[in-house]
Amino acid sequence: MLRGINYFLGMPYGADTSGANRFMPPQKPKPWTDVYPALWWGDTAPQNMENRYANKFASFRDHWNYDDVSEDCLRINVFTPAINDGKKRPVMFWIHGGGFTNGNGIEHDGYNGENFARLGDVVFCSINHRLGPLGYCNLAGVGGEKFAASGNVGMLDIVAALEWVRDNIANFGGDPGNVTIMGQSGGGAKVCILTAMPSAKGLFHKAVVLSGASRRAGDKAYSEKLGAAVLKEAGLRPNQLEKLQAMPWKDFYAIATRAQQAMAKEAGPGGGLTRGFSPVVDGTILPQHPYDPEAAPAAADVPMIISSVQNEQSPSWADSSLESVTLEQVVERVKERAGFGAGFGDKAQEVVDSYVKAFPGKKPVEIWSLVSSNRQSVVALADVKSRQPAPVFVDWFAWQPPLFDNRMRAFHCVDICFWYYNTDLMLSHTGGGPRPRALAAKMAGALLQFMKTGDPNGGGLPKWPRYTAANGETMLLDDTCEVKNDPDREARKALPPPA
Repeated sequence: MLRGINYFLGMPYGADTSGANRFMPPQKPKPWTDVYPALWWGDTAPQNMENRYANKFASFRDHWNYDDVSEDCLRINVFTPAINDGKKRPVMFWIHGGGFTNGNGIEHDGYNGENFARLGDVVFCSINHRLGPLGYCNLAGVGGEKFAASGNVGMLDIVAALEWVRDNIANFGGDPGNVTIMGQSGGGAKVCILTAMPSAKGLFHKAVVLSGASRRAGDKAYSEKLGAAVLKEAGLRPNQLEKLQAMPWKDFYAIATRAQQAMAKEAGPGGGLTRGFSPVVDGTILPQHPYDPEAAPAAADVPMIISSVQNEQSPSWADSSLESVTLEQVVERVKERAGFGAGFGDKAQEVVDSYVKAFPGKKPVEIWSLVSSNRQSVVALADVKSRQPAPVFVDWFAWQPPLFDNRMRAFHCVDICFWYYNTDLMLSHTGGGPRPRALAAKMAGALLQFMKTGDPNGGGLPKWPRYTAANGETMLLDDTCEVKNDPDREARKALPPPA
C-alpha cells in the first residue's frame, strides 16, 4: 500500500504468448499456489525497442517507462483504495496508446492510477497486450481455420483482460457491473473497436475515446495480403507456419516489418492506423467496421465521451525556427502531410485559408497545427454514434502548457494526466502546480461522474450537454471551461471528405 492505495502490479491475466501460442487467442495463465508477488509492472509487449530514447526532446517530454520486453506480456495492474470491504466501486480500465504497435500500461507517469483511485474512491486497471505483427498479423488467408483469429489476437487479449476484471475485480473492491473503458490515440481506436466486438459486449458499460476517434478497422483483403507477404518474406510455405511460431520474436518482427514497409510503399501515402498491422474486420471477431457506415449494434447502449486536443500536432515544439514559418510555407507543408495522415494536395490553400478565416489572430505555425490536428474524425464518429440511444459527449482540450517557450501547445497526450488527476506527476507535460491542478480537478471530477452515471455533469465542469449532429455541442477545456456549438465547423468545411 502506498499513501492509502493498494498497488497490485503485473498480475497475469493470460499465458505466455510465445511458441505455439503465437498468433493464437489468449490462453488462461498457469495457476499458482503460493503468494504471487504483484510488486512490479509486467513485461512490455514485443515491439521495436531500437533507439527508443534517441529523440531527447520526446524522451524528456514524455518520460517514457520501458522495462523488460517479452511475449509473456499479458499482465494487468490494479490500484484500489480497499480490498474485500464489500464496497462496489466503479472500475476504470485504461488502454494505452502507441498506435497498434507501441506502448505499455505505464508508459507515461500520468498512467499511474493512484491519485485517481483516491480522488474518486474507484478502482483503476491498466494492461499490457500483444501489439504489431504479433498481435495483428492476419495469417487466416494462408493458414486456414487454425489461424482464423490471428489478425485480432491483440484485441482478444484486451477482451481476456476484461473477462479477468469481470471474474476477479470484486475481490479488489470493484464493481464488475460498472466498468468504463478508456484509451488514448491507438488506445482510443481500440476502445472504438471493443464497442463493436460481440465477445466484449457486457464486459464494460461506458467508453471514453481520447485523440483516437476511429470509425474503421483494417480491411480483410489487405490484411490477408500482408499476412501472405510476411510468409513470403520469411521464405516459407503455408504448411510451415509453425516455423513462424518457433523463431525468436525479434527475427519474426524484422521479417514482418520488411513485408509491411514494402506493401505500404506500394500502396502509397495515407491509410493511417489501418495500413499496417491492425485489427481487422474478419466478419466474426469483428463483424463490421465499428462506426462506418453505421454504428455497430453492440455499441447501442454504451455512453461515450469523445475527446481531442487542439494541437495534436505541434510542429515547432522541438524546432523553434518553425515559429516564424509563413502561411505560404504552411500551405506547401500540408500539401504533402497533415498530422498523422496524408496531406491535402491541391486543396491545401483552400484549407489553410478556411482556418485563417475561422481563427483570426493565430500565427501561421498555429494554423499549421490546427489544420494538422483537425477534428474531422471526432465529429464524424460523434455524428454516427449519436444516432444510437446512449448519450455522446464531446470535448476539445485547449490548455497550453508553459514549457519549451510555450511551443508544446495542447499536444497529443497532454490531456491524459488531467483526466487522471496526475498533473503534478507528469511535470514535463504540465509544469505542475495549482494552474493545471485546478483544471485536472474539474476534468477528473467529470470523468468520475461519467463512470458512475454515464453522464459527466455534476463533477465541476459547466453544464455539459449531450452531443447532437445538428448543434455539435462541444466542451472547451481550458483554464476557463465553456461549451460552444461546433467551434470549428466553418473551418472544417474546406477539408476533403473523411476517408
